[in-house]
Amino acid sequence: MTTLELTVTVRPTHGAAGEGADRALPLPEAVLWDMDGTLVNTEPYWMAAETELVEAHGGTWSHEQGLAMVGQPLEVSARILRDHGVDLPAEEIVDFLIGRVVDEVGRHVPWQPGARELLLALAEAEVPCALVTMSYRRLADPFVAAAPPGVFRAVVVGDEVTHGKPHPEAYLTAAAQLGVDPTRCVAVEDSPSGIGSALASGARTIGVEVMLPIAPAPGLSRVGSLADLTLDDLARVAGGDVLDLMAPTA
Repeated sequence: MTTLELTVTVRPTHGAAGEGADRALPLPEAVLWDMDGTLVNTEPYWMAAETELVEAHGGTWSHEQGLAMVGQPLEVSARILRDHGVDLPAEEIVDFLIGRVVDEVGRHVPWQPGARELLLALAEAEVPCALVTMSYRRLADPFVAAAPPGVFRAVVVGDEVTHGKPHPEAYLTAAAQLGVDPTRCVAVEDSPSGIGSALASGARTIGVEVMLPIAPAPGLSRVGSLADLTLDDLARVAGGDVLDLMAPTA
């Protein structure tokens, strides 16, 4: 038996994240969140660290090359940087990148617009959340500590999975840690590899367009900002709707 998905175009309402207490559809059993780019705007931190490292080894690093790294497992990023002249072991490259980003996050957590508000609304509605990131535990733990207390009931990180995104392992692991069926979850991502991982896990998936364009795809909801996303939207996506909050105005 196939599942019918209803595609609905929705215009951004800029409403409160928690509005719609009398919603007809139930909320997802859990929301599974990517971190870098989705909840926090750390991608410029990663790009700056990559640029510093490549230039220190006599090379050049463009904005476009940095964009191509978005969402990649750190081991993959290290291999790419080695191919661009960084003459260090992969482990040292990863350690350098994480160290730079941890330092920046320690000075300031660059929350994406609407991210904290949506996390707080989900906590108030008692919807469990998981963090599903290809960043390592060393970076994820300080971020979780800076998030609203108790929001993340599970944390899956890149140095504790066998297969990075776009493989579905990370999302399947997060759902298992929460004790929920991944098909009853909503995943929120900002990169092609992350979106591929989430969709492959069976989770209803929302792509947030931040650094990279999010192309329409079967089963993929799209939004330009978390500030445009409400609990009602999450309930509709969990119920099978595919929302497009980026469709052109008629």
